Amino acid sequence: MFSGIVEEAAVLVAVTPRGGNIDLTLRCSFTDELKIDQSVAHNGVCLTVVSIEEDTYTVTAIQETLDRSNLGLLGPGDRVNVERSMRMNGRLDGHIVQGHVDCTAQCVDIEEVDGSRYFKFGYDVNPDLLAKGYVTVEKGSVTVNGVSLTVCDSGPDSFRVAIIPYTFGHTNFGDIRVGSTVNIEFDIIGKYLSRLMELKN
Repeated sequence: MFSGIVEEAAVLVAVTPRGGNIDLTLRCSFTDELKIDQSVAHNGVCLTVVSIEEDTYTVTAIQETLDRSNLGLLGPGDRVNVERSMRMNGRLDGHIVQGHVDCTAQCVDIEEVDGSRYFKFGYDVNPDLLAKGYVTVEKGSVTVNGVSLTVCDSGPDSFRVAIIPYTFGHTNFGDIRVGSTVNIEFDIIGKYLSRLMELKN
């Protein structure tokens, strides 16, 4: 379980194919604090640490993860938002994030306003997933590349988020351009409510 409060943007140093899977090797400031089998979110995707060597660690992404996320598009030198799992005795500064990416979206517009930036993302709407609560709502929560954000201008297949300078500088939002692919996790509370309503009907 995560909060969507990214700790830093790790640097991807190697991508190694393993059959239909890939190993991602990254470097970050807290590598020496990690342990084998520990869960770490990468651009919002929960992955397990499988090896640690000096100042780098490696995680494995399976084919389904690659199909649902942007991890397969990454290459050495790319920055990846990372967050270790949430401590249960701390404050929930973001929102409840599972680390289970629902789909990808594309950046369709970036607008700079008084030092902050508005990013607009569009995504393909799957009617089945729509019925199961895979939507955004105005002032609701959404996770973009692992970052917990508040939705504004929610549409049927798009939404905008406001990015303050701190987030822009400390996550890979600084690397996003129009046309970039990002990972999206919709709010789990909305999914449960939609499922309960479906069962009642």
